Amino acid sequence: SPHKVEGIELHLRYQGSEAGPLFWAQYSFLGLDPVGLKDKYCPSYFNEMRNLTLVNRAYCIRNPKHYKGFGPNCWGLTASDFAWNYQAQEPMPHRDNGTMAPTGALASFPYTPGASMKALRNYYRNYGSFLWGEYGFRDAFNLTVNWVSPLFMGLNQAPVTVMIENYRTNLLWNLFMSHPDVQKGIQKIQSIK
Repeated sequence: SPHKVEGIELHLRYQGSEAGPLFWAQYSFLGLDPVGLKDKYCPSYFNEMRNLTLVNRAYCIRNPKHYKGFGPNCWGLTASDFAWNYQAQEPMPHRDNGTMAPTGALASFPYTPGASMKALRNYYRNYGSFLWGEYGFRDAFNLTVNWVSPLFMGLNQAPVTVMIENYRTNLLWNLFMSHPDVQKGIQKIQSIK
């Protein structure tokens, strides 16, 4: 049943969380196109993933723990490296330690293109001196504790590339969705009552 988080409607329940880290809206849909995808649990997977992304951004704008940098152009809590370990950050005070991963907002381009572009510009223009390097953006940063990851993590770089291309041309979505086995699977899922 629908419920609201940060004033935004969600239809799915997220494992032990109100909304979950953004990789839940991204990794499952690198190839699987959520546009038009629905089942008995969710009337629109694209809208659900967009709303999950908007919940994450709204939480970062509200910034209940008053972390340095969080706001409309610095958002996207997800799994990443951080100063003390690798962990998934979520839009919940007890799952948010102030660490931001550029992949959160940047791999959200299909869902929030304007907000994702503003985040990209902010990360590059305002933090590029320490966040940008030879392989793109570093994995994560935490301005409150003055930390930036030394890593360029492929696990988080790849969704950025894939989702920007899906936003631009639908390339990966079209390739994946064209496979007959994928089409058969989608038909089975959507026929479940």
